[in-house]
Amino acid sequence: MANDSPDDSVIRDETALRAGIGPVRALAAEKVLDHLDAYALRFIALSPFLVLASADGTGDVDASPRGDAPGFVAAPDARTLVIPDRRGNNRVDSFVNILTNPNVGLIFFVPGIPETLRVNGAAEITRDPALLESAVAQGKVPETGLVVRVRESLFHCGKALIRSRLWDAGQHVPRDAFPSLGRILADQTRALPVEEAEASIAEAYVNRLY
Repeated sequence: MANDSPDDSVIRDETALRAGIGPVRALAAEKVLDHLDAYALRFIALSPFLVLASADGTGDVDASPRGDAPGFVAAPDARTLVIPDRRGNNRVDSFVNILTNPNVGLIFFVPGIPETLRVNGAAEITRDPALLESAVAQGKVPETGLVVRVRESLFHCGKALIRSRLWDAGQHVPRDAFPSLGRILADQTRALPVEEAEASIAEAYVNRLY
């Protein structure tokens, strides 16, 4: 017979959550800004990589990596970011989400620095050449990009990256310890033989980055 009683191990409200975790520490509570200060702007200028979180109109969430040379994200002012859209697989999951729900979260990484920068705001898709021309790479101006209107920015402590030893080269996994993307996609989709899938991925990494 099924047990219909509530599961006491599941936390269902903030009161119960705070009872176990405790209050927000003063430094953490006060560090959230409504703009990008000089420290945030410098961090973004050093960052070659970010993760973009978005959700569609029903709340289904997606997280997508974005990367290029350090400083690939422009900051025209203290409340605006411009993220170029480089060539990908044309799924554009994040862009489709933003069409119905503009709210996004970003987390910027700088190799060698354990702290990260979190930015939350509202995004829109742009084709404005005046905004995108500064993001030219290998002679190519991106056709589209995201303009993010910043609502919050805050630095996140480095405990997660310290625990994970993310920047420790001695912890890097040998490439042959995990199958290639070509093999994985060939097995998952059955759309191409392994050799063709691997060749397609290898060619894309060389000739279709921009």
